[in-house]
Amino acid sequence: MWYRGVVTLPTAATQAHDQLAQELDLGVYAAGTRLPGERELAARLGVSRVTLRTALSALEAAGRLTRSAQRGWFVPANVVGEPPSTLQSFTEMARARGLRPTAKVLRQEVRPATLDEAEKLRVAPTSPVIQIDRLRGMDGRPVCFDVVVVAEERAHRLAETELNDASLYETLREVCGVTIHRSAYSVMAAVADSSLARLLDTVVGAPVLVGDEVAYNSDGVPILLGTNSYRGDAYRFQADLFRRA
Repeated sequence: MWYRGVVTLPTAATQAHDQLAQELDLGVYAAGTRLPGERELAARLGVSRVTLRTALSALEAAGRLTRSAQRGWFVPANVVGEPPSTLQSFTEMARARGLRPTAKVLRQEVRPATLDEAEKLRVAPTSPVIQIDRLRGMDGRPVCFDVVVVAEERAHRLAETELNDASLYETLREVCGVTIHRSAYSVMAAVADSSLARLLDTVVGAPVLVGDEVAYNSDGVPILLGTNSYRGDAYRFQADLFRRA
């Protein structure tokens, strides 16, 4: 039963809970993966499905599992996010958590800037920009679909640079001599359409967090525009907020 936020389990449920918790600790079920079906789990643990659900619910309350009404029980994916008020690249976020960042280039081409892009990048309309679409992952699991637009005049070598499994911030600094100093970043909630769901290995309608940014160098010159679409269960945005005096 529930009592002041503490879960008290019957003996059989406690045993099932403890065994599942141990398996989670040992990594039997990797982060982001789905557990076997309730019928299979109950049979293996030697408990009824009602008892199993009690144990699973307790693990959910402790943040060890998440539940989908349509798809079953899951181990939460590794959640990434910049520390409050700190600008980190995707690669830096992954490395800070001991994870292996990956990047698969889906598009890398020069094209004319749209009016909106030209205004934000402070270049003339139809000026050449470099668009780079990449599928970003951690330890081989897709986490983010990333679309970046860079003013060609500020980083022209980026158009022909190998960017698979590379950090864009590091490449800009090392290849183009451009260092990103700050980013104006906004986040909104959305849902995955069929194309995005396929890329991120999720279902149509699954929650995603979309971050839009304009990144600047130390002189305040806009270098790139970015749109990052993260799986909703794999990204957390943090910020320090202050009241005006």
